[in-house]
Amino acid sequence: MHVDVLVKSVVISLVLVILVFLPQSFSHASRLTSGSCKLSRETSEKHCQSQNGLICSGRGRCVCGVCICSVHEPDKFYGPRCECQNWVCDSYDGIICGGHGNCNCGKCKCDKGWFGDACQYPKTCAIPKKKSNEMCQDLQGVICSNAGTCHCGRCICDNSEDAKLIYGKFCECDDRECIDDETGEICGGHGKCYCGNCYCAPGWHGDKCEFQCDITPRESKRRCSSPDGKICSNRGNCICGECICYDLDPSGDYGDIHGLFCECDERNCLSLYDRYADEFCSGHGQCNCGKCTCKVGWTGKMCEHPVSCPLSLKGSFKKCKGNSDLPCSGRGKCQCGQCTCFPPGDTRVYGKTCECDNRQCEDSEGNFCGGHGICSCDRCICEDGWFGKHCQHVRVCNMTTEMSRSLCESFEGTTCSEKGSCHCGKCICGSPQQWYISGEFCECDDRECDKHEGLICTENGVCNCGNCDCWDGWTGSACEIWIGLEGF
Repeated sequence: MHVDVLVKSVVISLVLVILVFLPQSFSHASRLTSGSCKLSRETSEKHCQSQNGLICSGRGRCVCGVCICSVHEPDKFYGPRCECQNWVCDSYDGIICGGHGNCNCGKCKCDKGWFGDACQYPKTCAIPKKKSNEMCQDLQGVICSNAGTCHCGRCICDNSEDAKLIYGKFCECDDRECIDDETGEICGGHGKCYCGNCYCAPGWHGDKCEFQCDITPRESKRRCSSPDGKICSNRGNCICGECICYDLDPSGDYGDIHGLFCECDERNCLSLYDRYADEFCSGHGQCNCGKCTCKVGWTGKMCEHPVSCPLSLKGSFKKCKGNSDLPCSGRGKCQCGQCTCFPPGDTRVYGKTCECDNRQCEDSEGNFCGGHGICSCDRCICEDGWFGKHCQHVRVCNMTTEMSRSLCESFEGTTCSEKGSCHCGKCICGSPQQWYISGEFCECDDRECDKHEGLICTENGVCNCGNCDCWDGWTGSACEIWIGLEGF
């Protein structure tokens, strides 16, 4: 008798537990009988309504009070009201949750030892303060753009808890610049702000989207369309039916874009390979709406070829190219098959087709071949006992394996960022095929450096952890602008 009572009690308890944990699909199924829903349409939609008032957050359909989320790829939308999506989680350096956490319904859940909206900050730091500050410097050498503090090589931007208007890897973006002084709203409530710049909604314009256009967006677009159908020739912005051409050179010396539809681009009159010249049409013609009209005695698209030359323009360029893809290896001026290497007076660039560039033997600190070799036609010939691109590695190591590995350990606790090998306390990064891996701990990707004419740093500087360090006389994000040297 007592056994029967005990068995019944256990069975009842199990049934109650199962009922408590019944899946939503079973609850959903209970509302359906023979394929029809017991709930009214109004009640069903009320169950599916999200906080923003939309049914299933506008990302799914409501079936008898249950949201069926739109799924085009795994985990695209999820949650009881389809309110979750993983790709809206904060990212650091292009990686969701900094690679140190998981995205959970739009918010990062950080791994142990990491914190921050994007799990980008380590709680403990193993790198020296000097190295940390160097990693926090922007292109101008300013730590965190003077808008944040440096923590273990990463910038923590100065933001209040409510507003996160300052952001970016180096706190370089400040969306406070988008706030309209009169209304106090971002872009006057008529646009979106990105990195301190307002992008206005159709029909609005101005630095803070404060002005409304008196014509329709369609009419504005029509007035800005050039004969080939492009809006402002893809060289300007259409503001209220008028093309505002891009101002690439505020000084007005070169690079001027103008015309009713921004159809004239004076940059087309500058020689593609002679980047040192600031004269239009090689100084032998006049630029008219991006096309050169040559003086007597000169020919060519840029008036770069003298008529008196026995070679044709094509033959001249072919002779100047040699084994390179560019005339004079992209480091000089070609005239009648002869190369004049640049920069002017710089003996480090030489050769019949300017094929030798001994600046390539310099490291980021300006030392030739690390002081342990000689440079011959942009390649280091190392002394006995040394090897490496810049002769920076000693062949015989006198330190212990443990000491060597400790010096190669990155601030994330990995040896050479798991992208290289450790030799005598220094990282040897990648393989010959992985030329782009660089940095003290192989933490850098030189493919991120800007290019000009397909050349990294235009070969007028060295790539230093994703940023171009330009040689003297050069400037620009890709070292593509020649500003000259004193005395030349």
